[in-house]
Amino acid sequence: MKLPSHKTKIVCTIGPSSSHPAIIEAMIKKGMNVARLNFSHGDLAQHALDIRNVRQAAARLNRVVGILIDLPGVKMRLGNIADGPVILRNGETVTLTTRNVVGTSTLIPVQYKQLGKSVSKGSIIFLSDGFIQLKVLKLAGSEIICRIIIGGPISSHKGLNLPGAKILVNAVTKKDLEFIDFGLRHGVNTFGISFVEKASDINRVREFARKKGKLINLVAKIERREALDNLDGILHAADAIMIARGDLGIEVPTEQVPIIQKKLIRKANVMGKPIITATQMLGSMTKNLRPTRAEVNDVANAILDGTDAVMLSEETAAGDYPIEALEMMVKIAVSAEHLSASGRLSHEIREEIRGRFVTGHMTIPDVISLNTVRAAEKLSAKYIITPTSSGSTARRISRLKPHCWILSFTHRDEVCRFLSFSYGMYPFKAPNQKSTQASEIMKNLKTLRLVQKGDTIIIAERRMSEKPGETDSMGVMTIE
Repeated sequence: MKLPSHKTKIVCTIGPSSSHPAIIEAMIKKGMNVARLNFSHGDLAQHALDIRNVRQAAARLNRVVGILIDLPGVKMRLGNIADGPVILRNGETVTLTTRNVVGTSTLIPVQYKQLGKSVSKGSIIFLSDGFIQLKVLKLAGSEIICRIIIGGPISSHKGLNLPGAKILVNAVTKKDLEFIDFGLRHGVNTFGISFVEKASDINRVREFARKKGKLINLVAKIERREALDNLDGILHAADAIMIARGDLGIEVPTEQVPIIQKKLIRKANVMGKPIITATQMLGSMTKNLRPTRAEVNDVANAILDGTDAVMLSEETAAGDYPIEALEMMVKIAVSAEHLSASGRLSHEIREEIRGRFVTGHMTIPDVISLNTVRAAEKLSAKYIITPTSSGSTARRISRLKPHCWILSFTHRDEVCRFLSFSYGMYPFKAPNQKSTQASEIMKNLKTLRLVQKGDTIIIAERRMSEKPGETDSMGVMTIE
């Protein structure tokens, strides 16, 4: 058996360009760790087929591949526009209406019924991913009369953003809950929650699943200004974070997004929560065989900052070169990881975690994870081994970006698949709990030819504690 060339995890969106079983299998071979299903598009029959195809391809290749169902949330969109696209011209006026009409160049329907309560005179409204900008001149019942500041073509169902405005609907919609129920029935346990504003948005979804007897993993998508104000609470409530830079870059000034990205990555790293950097990472490869140099730098810098995963959206869902975009992402990851092996990032995170000792917030698993990585470096260990029932310790070790692979063994399918989001983690599905014992793991590694005589292995496990996630022991083994 041969481990992948890259430790950074790669999330690929499945769509018309990549839904064929042969393409999915090829993407897994090339390095896809997580398949993202965007429920803003497609129908449930196609999503069910995609889930089946991913699972079957992963089984054939004996790989662990996570599946992320990305829920649409309260994405505000325009209604139907006749004979679109129509052109909005700078300086002219246009009326937005919450009435159910067919749109024209002067009257555009909006599907968000509370629009008149969310904006006021002088408010700025963005359309079509922020490329079109309007200024509110007057409110008249269901009509919002606007001046076109920056015009352009507009067509049906394009997005609408209201930076700084209060959105008067729940982040989690009834349709989202229906999609979660669908995912659970198809064996998917990881969901991306769109337009999160506060921790209660996450807790509501978790409670919905709990009542159905299910434990789920929730990825909070950070794309609203309110989420930044409530970030610590969201981080505690969520299992992972996604920096959704598209809408975030409209909600806040674009030039602030790189700084916000760095801060989010650092916070998530310290807390041991996997973090995905997303949106337009290799956007030019949707239509071109090569990315721009700026895109390559963007991906590399996210990895150097400590992101666990990078994501391809339209590039693999609807692009002309889905496989080539994935291959490019792998190449960039390998190159960036070579530089990050210097350990600067890991050292900074360790120092921040050690600072908790002074304030009394450092836990036993924190101590074990720090010493495990330090021992692995000092002894030039080939692997760090983490038998786990929850994945908690494995993620604590992953955040420190050790030089060697973390091999995680668990008998729980949902834990195994969620570990596919974490940097440097190679999860193994054990047939039963007994197979996660150190002696059984060593036999397995020898059978897979992943170790040879003389190799040093560090193992972090729970021996005395009865609580899952409470790793209390670290050991060093030399392969005989």
